[in-house]
Formats: sequence, C-alpha cells, structure tokens
Amino acid sequence: MDGISDVAVGVKRGSEELNGASNGSDSKKLRVEEAPPSRVIHIRKLPNEASEAEVIALGLPFGKVTNILTLKGKNQAFLEMGTEEAAITMVNYYTTVTPHIRNVPVFIQYSNHKELKTDAGNQRTQAVLQAVSAVQSPSSDVQEVLAAASSPVLRIIIDNMFYPVTLDVLQQIFSKFGTVMKIITFTKNNQFQALLQFSDPVNAQQAKLALDGQNIYNSCCTLRIDFSKLVNLNVKYNNDKSRDYTRPELPAGDGQPSLDPTVAAAFSKDSSSLLGALNPLSAAAAAAAAAGRVALAGQAGSSGVLLVSNLNEEMVTPQSLFTLFGVYGDVQRVKILYNKKDSALIQMSDSNQAQLAMSHLNGQKMYGKIIRVTLSKHQTVALPRDGLDDQGLTKDYANSPLHRFKKPGSKNFQNIFPPSATLHLSNIPQDVTEDDLRLLFSNAGGTVKAFKFFQDRKMALIQMSTVEEAIQALIDLHNYNMGGNQHLRVSFSKSTI
Repeated sequence: MDGISDVAVGVKRGSEELNGASNGSDSKKLRVEEAPPSRVIHIRKLPNEASEAEVIALGLPFGKVTNILTLKGKNQAFLEMGTEEAAITMVNYYTTVTPHIRNVPVFIQYSNHKELKTDAGNQRTQAVLQAVSAVQSPSSDVQEVLAAASSPVLRIIIDNMFYPVTLDVLQQIFSKFGTVMKIITFTKNNQFQALLQFSDPVNAQQAKLALDGQNIYNSCCTLRIDFSKLVNLNVKYNNDKSRDYTRPELPAGDGQPSLDPTVAAAFSKDSSSLLGALNPLSAAAAAAAAAGRVALAGQAGSSGVLLVSNLNEEMVTPQSLFTLFGVYGDVQRVKILYNKKDSALIQMSDSNQAQLAMSHLNGQKMYGKIIRVTLSKHQTVALPRDGLDDQGLTKDYANSPLHRFKKPGSKNFQNIFPPSATLHLSNIPQDVTEDDLRLLFSNAGGTVKAFKFFQDRKMALIQMSTVEEAIQALIDLHNYNMGGNQHLRVSFSKSTI
C-alpha cells in the first residue's frame, strides 16, 4: 500500500476513534478509553487556528516527536512519539494537567494506530518537526515550549560587530525564511540587538534553527537568536532603527531621516565583487546575506569619506576628530571646513570603516554638542595646494603610527564597541597606581565613578559618570605619554564595573 492510501486509512480510522469518543455509545466509548498504549497520540478539540508547531510542542517535553498528521476540518491531530514510553509519560501527565492551546483545553488519548504512515518526504512537516524540536532543551517546561512554538518574534543579539549590521541587512537575511513584518533595533548593555517579527511562528523557528550561532560576515557579526516573549511588536516610526513593512505610511519620527524609496532598489542590485568576505550562513541564507553585504556597501557607495556637522567649532581640532573616529577605523585625512567650521570631512580607509564610525558616532555628544555623521559625496579629502596655508584645518594622517587597524586580523577588530561610560585602558606602566589614573582621568574634566585593574595590572577598566565624559577622556588621553615612552591606549568597553 503506498504512502497516500496509508494516510487515508489513518484518517478514516482516526475519525472512527473520534466518533466513538463523542457519541453516546457506552460500548464504543469504553473501547476508545481502553485503547492500549501506543506511541501515536490522538488529540481532539483543537482550536481552529492551532498550528502544527503548537501541536508538536505538546509532545516535545516528553521526548522526540517523529511525525504529525493534522485534520484541520475535524479539529484533531495525531502525534507520533519516538517511543511508547514517551507517549505513556505524555498521556499520564496530561491526565492530571489539562493541556491548552491558545487558551483552549484539548483532549488527549492513545490512538489505535501503532504508527503514522504519512509520506516522510513531506518537507513542510519535517521542517516544522525539526524547527520546533530545536526549541526544546532538556529542562524545557511544557508552557515554555508552547510559548516559544507560538511566538513569531525573535530576539537577535549580534556579537563581534566589526561591520555595522543595519536593519536592512537583517531583513535581507531573515526574509529567506518567511515574510518579515516588523523589526525594531536598539543598543542594550553596549550590544546591538533587534526584535524581528515574522508573519508565522514556523518561519521564526526555521530561521532560529538555521541562523543561531552563524556569522553574517567572516569571523564576525555572530547571530545569537532566542524567542521573544512578545507575540506582536508595536512600531511607531519607519526609520533606520525600526520598521513596520506592513505600514509604509508611518512617519520617520523626530530627528530621524525619512527612508529614501530608492534605497530598497539599491539593496537588490548584485555586486559579486563584494561577496569575497561573505561567510555563507547556510545554503538557504547565503544569497540573502550576500544581499545584506551588498546593502552595506550600496549605502556607503565606494566612498570612505564622512561629513560631520554640528561640531563645537571653538573646541574641535583635526587631532580630536582623528582620535575619536580612529576608534572605528584608520583615519587618513581630516579637513575642518574653512567657511563652516562646525563641519568637517573625515576620510577613513574604506567604506566599511566609514559606515562603522557613522553608525556608532552619529548622535553622540562631543564637546557639549550632539554631532551628526553622514556619508559624504566626496570620494577623497583634498589637501591644500602647495604653499597654501589653511590655518592647520586640514591634516594628513596616512602615515600615522597611531592607526589601530593596520595589521590584518588584529585583535582590535574584535574589540570595537559603541561609545560607553566605561573605558578599557591598556599599556599601563608597572609603577602607575590606581590613584594616578583616577587623577589623570578626573583632570580630563570628568568624574571617575569606578576603577578596576586587570590581574596583570597592565590593563584596567575606568568608569566615567557619562558617555560624553568618556568620549572626552578618550580624545584627551588615548596615546598619552605615561613616561618612559609608554603610551596609554584607551578604548570603549562593553563591560561595566
């Protein structure tokens, strides 16, 4: 008998079981209740909108689920467990605790079938089984598994974010697994995070299964994915931080740039030269991640030049911009504009570094003013013509010994973090004390809240009272000569003290 007729027989006999349980015949009712233990479980009175994932989740805490057959029209399903022992544990448990799906009580009993002979090649069923099984850990509580199985929202954390990961990159990668409806991005504990909502919980499960622990780019931007307890995201604005793809009419919000309708078109352009650095996430996601890589470069164009505006023109110098922007890449040239001294052009080594600096420094406070950082249309920053004095407003740093990222594969690539109140200090001379460093950083115009040496005392963490104070301290004290030609190195830290 082929797979299809086996299924048909299974459905018919299952319906008989259901009829036997629901009509008034004592003999039939008795027969159903006395069905001997079987690894196939018969589930009745399912709510109309119940998904396969939610049905599978009923069995997961008790062992492996090997097959499922849902009878939508009859509000019932058959669930095949890996072993009879697992099925017995499940039925015994649900005899004392009534299972619910979507707040509706459902009824569970052994089936007369010993196995479900559906076509094992049913890809959707297998994908659902695989995805929902991945949710389960040995300590999973029944309600937790159910909650995860029914949530279409993923919480995404990105580790080692050397290249900026934008909302559009995430949309490109995750949309390979289903329709992405909403995304909200934010920074928490100095880490880039996102909440992403699919149209169907099954898509969320498949995306988590395929992408958790994968790198978006080679050796960096590692995805850490969990299910969110939220089942629906509330997006108020469509901008570079949040997006509701179902409501394109939403406003951009205060101070946020509106979305350029041509941007979407740019994301789909192919650019095979950019794929060299791409780490194929998985067969399913490689093309999407490639598109994300294109999006990244597409936004920046080939330019590594930034325009920084709303600077404090009384205080800012090319050196201070070199030091701050040098945290995110190797600054080649800086030009403070002669006719508009609250603005500057900064040339980074490449467009990735420019994008990284823009994503971390736009909106930060420098010398008391919130700076704006955007990509410039200029390809390079021009030096003044020979013999022309521009009052030291243009500086060439191409051969600076202070570049942090000169060495390919330098561990500095792994230690790029957003501006934070806590700073990481290294290259501290042996005879320098905590008091020396506290005094040094207090004199930079801030308040030191906490301090902690690492074990070898060559490194330390120092916490200022605000991010602005930490930015100021980094500008003033990175490469500070501590004596004996030992220069202090200062970076932003993701740690707190």
